[in-house]
Amino acid sequence: MAAAIEIYTRPGCGYCSAAISLLQRKKAAFTHFDVATDPNLRQQMFDRTEPGATFPQIFIDGAHIGGCDDLYALDREGKLDGMIAAEKAIS
Repeated sequence: MAAAIEIYTRPGCGYCSAAISLLQRKKAAFTHFDVATDPNLRQQMFDRTEPGATFPQIFIDGAHIGGCDDLYALDREGKLDGMIAAEKAIS
């Protein structure tokens, strides 16, 4: 079964676009939360991270991964594929 990947983003965020791009290249299924569409999503993100956290914020199977740089670091270290393995479809 595929990992549950969640990403919180905001419009105009280059780091958000880069993180989504990497997930798409990996053909990883993920749930995308755009905080511009619902103000409660920003608070939900802060409740899961910390107030003042930057965008994007990424979670894999409920574990807080961090932001774009953290996601790319996992990929460089060869750890990301194992974390997101299984079904490969974008939601």
